[in-house]
Amino acid sequence: MASNSPPTTQPIEPLLKRLAETTGELDQQQIWPSQQLRWLDEAGVLGWTVPRAYGGSEISAAELVAGYEQLSAACLTTTFVLTQRNGAIQRIAGSDNECVRDTLLPGLVHADIFATVGISHLTTSRQHVAKPVVSVRETAAGFVFEGFMPWVTGARAADYIVSGGTLDDGRQVLAAIKTDHPGVQPQDPVSLMALSATQTGAVKLNDVEVPRDMLIAGPVEQVMKQTSGGAGSFTTSALALGVTNAAVTSLSNEAARRPDLTEVHEQFALSATQLAEDLHAATRGEAGAEHTAESLRRRANSLALRSTQAVLTATKGAGYVSGHPAERAVREAMFFLVWSCPQPVAAAALKEFACTMEG
Repeated sequence: MASNSPPTTQPIEPLLKRLAETTGELDQQQIWPSQQLRWLDEAGVLGWTVPRAYGGSEISAAELVAGYEQLSAACLTTTFVLTQRNGAIQRIAGSDNECVRDTLLPGLVHADIFATVGISHLTTSRQHVAKPVVSVRETAAGFVFEGFMPWVTGARAADYIVSGGTLDDGRQVLAAIKTDHPGVQPQDPVSLMALSATQTGAVKLNDVEVPRDMLIAGPVEQVMKQTSGGAGSFTTSALALGVTNAAVTSLSNEAARRPDLTEVHEQFALSATQLAEDLHAATRGEAGAEHTAESLRRRANSLALRSTQAVLTATKGAGYVSGHPAERAVREAMFFLVWSCPQPVAAAALKEFACTMEG
């Protein structure tokens, strides 16, 4: 069986310890995790998704999911930022445009360049509106973008934002937009229930011309179907599982002092282990037909929500005090109800909340 340990140039355990020690501070102060990203760089993590030809380690989808699981157990904020950076890298790496690959990928092996994605308007967000949120017109030199990207993580820290828009004929393009263009205007980050330190918010685009050498894909119908997202739909489940694993560890610590919690801890630990086995098998292409990305996400969401609330219950009033790891875990677990959550998964959650789940 293939190993699920993510390769890095340095041992990952010291990194996980440092991330875990500072995750509470990030949440309380809502500060951009610049130091944490430097730690990821030192450990070789930033190059995980960069092709070897450009100096990266180009790990497999299974290794990437395993890495996300470990990192998110230590610090969900930092790991989510990493997924957005990796999402940009994977789309650049998958481009047929050699120029955009050669220009950006070498710097993305390390912390020299920060890239992020602004693609929600092309996927789940605002697809129902008649007028495109981001319109594009073609010029001799490239493409001019006009509109706004509703959700961009780390926009003010980014050197490039991978985003797209729609031409008058309905075709779409995806490009790497340089943020030093005066027409790229990041708005104030949104204050969120959790993960405010990710500095996520809208970005306005006013007459932003992007040269053809920064084109990633298109013009083509439904450009997002033409680009690769690497581990894709398993990423969110991996992060939710990491949150669950952290909760299981907390329950273990509580059970060591309170034997009445032993059974609860053991049940959550068993469920988390089974989910991990199924998720890793799925990323290796070895899972059965019943272990779809959708079913794994449903289980991961449910486990993250239930396990973190179990920790809050076990820690009693102390866990309800702002800044306690238990209350932060509950808030962070709720993120998975809204982050790229497919409608069937959301519907399953509503049924579970209403106690109408079958089986």
